[in-house]
Amino acid sequence: MDQAKMNAFLDSYHLVMIWGSLAFVIVAILIYLWHNLKVLTISDFKAKYDYLNENEIKHLKWSFYSLAVTVFMLVNLYGRGIDFDEVWFGVRLFMSLALGTLFGYVFNLIMRYYYPSKLDAKLKKWRFTPRINPKTGNKMRLLSEDEEDVHLDEGMQAEEEAFSIDYDVWMDEETGDVKIEKYQGHLQALQCNNCGFHTMKVTKEEIVKEPTKTEDGELIKHYSCGYCGSIRATKFNIAALDQHYDHIDINKVKFDHKRIVSSVKIEIMASDGHKKVYSFQSVELATAFLDEFDYEKILD
Repeated sequence: MDQAKMNAFLDSYHLVMIWGSLAFVIVAILIYLWHNLKVLTISDFKAKYDYLNENEIKHLKWSFYSLAVTVFMLVNLYGRGIDFDEVWFGVRLFMSLALGTLFGYVFNLIMRYYYPSKLDAKLKKWRFTPRINPKTGNKMRLLSEDEEDVHLDEGMQAEEEAFSIDYDVWMDEETGDVKIEKYQGHLQALQCNNCGFHTMKVTKEEIVKEPTKTEDGELIKHYSCGYCGSIRATKFNIAALDQHYDHIDINKVKFDHKRIVSSVKIEIMASDGHKKVYSFQSVELATAFLDEFDYEKILD
């Protein structure tokens, strides 16, 4: 092909990279600004908590992905001004793809493993900031686990006992007004089709087909609702023997009850690097959590 035509194509290609990189930088900035503006416009602390919990990491990822595309386009401008050469063009295209992908992958790892701890601190700020009674303007107090039970019905208490749902109860001590907020608990319990509460837990596991090195096995889990008593069974596949997680021996986890403990933090890490951290206000709550612990549930 004529060299002049190829140079003309290269000039057009570079122009697309210039304007494209500028466009994706703007997109990344707009996503970031829009997300933070949205957070600022939410006045209710619980609504702010829910929005951040659902959207913060997702929006930051899209912002970084836009920057990754920007990196790809900027690298494609390297050597701009020289004549077109097929080998050089191919190598530069490959390098730009590699660097753009690496940029996106690194920030994806940051968002997956590092940033959740930062987000958790931000979420705790909005969860435990004292609420204001809209009727009186009085500051409300967060009730303790023992104090809040009187304001929760039996179904809500059953959800808390299953660690599937956590309720915060705020009270205006002058007027007695109460505000109840609902949060995801430490463990994921299923919603009961009969009563509607998240209190359906595994009571028994039965292996009906043993897994081999080449074939999956079959497991039947029996569930029972901690509130209404409904039962059901569901069949699951067991991964072949060369694909499994290391299980935790709960009986080996012990606490020193002789010490005065203000809080307990449990960090659980699987063999693939997944890590979960849980905080409890007492040794008793942490012990109860471990009694209900099932690693497969928290990966869902």
